[in-house]
Amino acid sequence: MRGKGKSTIVWLLMGMLVLGLGGFGVTNFSGGTADIGAVGGVEISAQDYARTLRAEMQDFSARTGRQISAAEAKAIGVDQAALARLFTAAALEAEANRLGVSVGDQAVAEQITGIGAFRGLNGQFDRAIYADALRREGLREAEFEHDLRMDMARQILQDAALSAVSAPQPVVTQTQGWLLETRDIHWSELTVEDLPTPVATPDEATLQAWHKANADRFTAPEIRKITYVWLTPEMLEGEVEVDEQALRDLYQDRIEEFQQPERRMVERLVFPTVAAAEQAKARIDSGEITFEQLAAERGLTLADIDLGEVAKTDLGAAGEPVFALEGPGIAGPASSELGPALFSMNAILEPLDIPFDQAKDDLRLEAAVDRARRQIEERAGEFADLLAGGAALEDMAQDTPMEMGQIDWSQGAEADPNGIDAYPEFRQRAAQLTDKDFPELFETGDGGVFAMRLDQIEPPALIPFEEVRDRVADDWSQNETHRQLLALADQRRVEAEAAADPGIEPAPAAATAPVAQALGAAAAGTSDSAPVADRPTPEPGTPVTNLARGGFINGVPQDVVIQAFDIAEEGVTEVVDAENRVFLITLDKIHAGETDSDEAGQIREGISARLADSLRQDVFDYFTRALQTRNGVTLNQTAVDAVNAQVQ
Repeated sequence: MRGKGKSTIVWLLMGMLVLGLGGFGVTNFSGGTADIGAVGGVEISAQDYARTLRAEMQDFSARTGRQISAAEAKAIGVDQAALARLFTAAALEAEANRLGVSVGDQAVAEQITGIGAFRGLNGQFDRAIYADALRREGLREAEFEHDLRMDMARQILQDAALSAVSAPQPVVTQTQGWLLETRDIHWSELTVEDLPTPVATPDEATLQAWHKANADRFTAPEIRKITYVWLTPEMLEGEVEVDEQALRDLYQDRIEEFQQPERRMVERLVFPTVAAAEQAKARIDSGEITFEQLAAERGLTLADIDLGEVAKTDLGAAGEPVFALEGPGIAGPASSELGPALFSMNAILEPLDIPFDQAKDDLRLEAAVDRARRQIEERAGEFADLLAGGAALEDMAQDTPMEMGQIDWSQGAEADPNGIDAYPEFRQRAAQLTDKDFPELFETGDGGVFAMRLDQIEPPALIPFEEVRDRVADDWSQNETHRQLLALADQRRVEAEAAADPGIEPAPAAATAPVAQALGAAAAGTSDSAPVADRPTPEPGTPVTNLARGGFINGVPQDVVIQAFDIAEEGVTEVVDAENRVFLITLDKIHAGETDSDEAGQIREGISARLADSLRQDVFDYFTRALQTRNGVTLNQTAVDAVNAQVQ
């Protein structure tokens, strides 16, 4: 009885242990995990989720050019994208099962044998390679073939659901017309010369008030006082001795940089026969066609026929006529390895002849810097050990070739080209440095090393008015000028509308804004009570005809073009504030887009394709959500978290 009781207790404990482990996503003692969820009767395994999550992470890394951790993937929602993909596939599979949609064994076999990863050296499907590849991925053959079968069934279901979705033609037509519409406008820019009176000179009280009201413009950034030691190859260059024979050897190794014959920039156009080449040359000589147009007739661009920089010997028999040209021109016909050809010579590159004595100093500097770089690399371990052993930066400057310096560094400040802050490695470390960090050795991109210590942080602070008075005055003047220009532009806009429609009474000139009044600003202008008929008609400005949507006007911000297409009615004038400049634009005429040309047809096809793709995506989303709602979705968050913890 006693033995039986012990056995019963052991099994009870084992049962509790299994139940407890089940809460952590464990279903057996072989390491398997529970399914992460299901849609209808289709379950989603943890293995599928792990594979999909890794694939999503690899895809993101390929697109961004950097590897991401599991924590980063979760933070940017990569795990949610993987889950969404799996639950969508499960919903389609459940619906395919309900409708009886499937494919035969022959279709699955063709799919498998068509996969390149399963082929042997002879290019044929290899059964052993197939089994081995699946084993490495942790897949059984039956499981993989089922997945392939269901992928094709899901595709059939998806194609059937979306086959009737197309872009509405009225929407395509309206969008095409909107894109191809052109407009005639007039524009003018208002400058300080247009103001009726000069901008007033502010008094001290106004400037001090402006200084306080715009403190963010006159606040010094955070300053980090940093002590550092550094060593660059250039610091050791003068101490490095370079043997002259080594320099001569280096000169010979790089002789192509110092000794080059005359070269020419050449393009070559090959013809099937000498007669065809002579006929083409005659057309060029007569002015009927250019060399570029001749290439275009053959379906070629200049990039296709460009030979680049060539020496006389590179051209073989064609070298003589090409190098006989005294300036850019056409040579030939001449023979080439591809047949008779015409040669277009576009530029003459003079021969290069730099003797050793002339190149010696530069070569010595390069060689010395290179050796100094290797010396630093060899001693970097020694420097790092000294710092790890507790050596202060002052000790490093005394006991090693490293030099000490101090810098008041702030983010965004212009770097000294010859200073340590010119190195991006220093700026990155300086921004992260804290007063609790011990100095450690870092490398620079040119082979140098440095270490640093944060001595003090000066928080952002408002710069005293006396130190920035001139900046405050300039800022106030620019702001007040801009404000008055906007007020003047609005006044002229109303006058332009009044000139176009005598029934409109012009508004009085804009008064000075309350804030500007508090800061001592002058009014933008004075009210003019002259009758409408006696008012001068505003100058219309510079005309632009047939302005296309997305086009540009030379010297004018793009916002002006955008605003020109936002005006709803002809004859309307608008004020545009762009890049701290003030413009008036008037819409003169709206021209309907030309929709009958080949280019317009291509645009229409592109619009139709994009709209159809967008609609198909929306319909597909609605369809799969409806399937999930009808069939029911379950999610085992514990199992999902377990997989997330394992995926790296």
